[in-house]
Amino acid sequence: MGTVTLGVSIAVPEPYGSRLQQLRAGFGDAAAHGIPTHVTLVPPTEVEADRLPEIRAHLSAVAAAFRAFRMRLEGTGTFRPLSPVVFVKVVEGAEGCTRLQGELRDPGGPLVRELAFPYHPHVTVAHGISEEAMDLAFTTLAEYAAEWVCAGFALYEQGSDGVWRKLREYPFGTGPTGVPAQQGSPADEAAGTARPS
Repeated sequence: MGTVTLGVSIAVPEPYGSRLQQLRAGFGDAAAHGIPTHVTLVPPTEVEADRLPEIRAHLSAVAAAFRAFRMRLEGTGTFRPLSPVVFVKVVEGAEGCTRLQGELRDPGGPLVRELAFPYHPHVTVAHGISEEAMDLAFTTLAEYAAEWVCAGFALYEQGSDGVWRKLREYPFGTGPTGVPAQQGSPADEAAGTARPS
């Protein structure tokens, strides 16, 4: 049956998502139009296609037990020189993202994988372009700010054309049975304790 390349992420909602995508393309990042603006939870992961039902069930279970939390983006950061990336910082909601990605990559689950770098939630706005263009992205978005309530995440598949397409959304607190999530779930705690850093 072959393999598929999957990713799990929190979409940056409109109008912020399209605007950041346009800016990323404007900085000269050719990949911008194939990558919806997002905060990564599970990075690109190649899996056997016949494992998709198991993966979907896992994502549903994780989402069902999670609660919505506030997300706020503000200012820019970079992973240079370690990695050629400029990003918009997640200043509120980082703890919720970190807990969520940990549950999605649970050692007992179907999406277990090692990360190349420690998890650091962010929104990429430039990747692998010239240093001058990276500097421009860093300064252009230095005063950028956006906020919303994160109420779920989505599963994406990368096509042979390199474009990422959404397969399904997973709203928080609505499992297969429609039973609301219990109070005191990890995201409740994250929402209550996350502070701008």
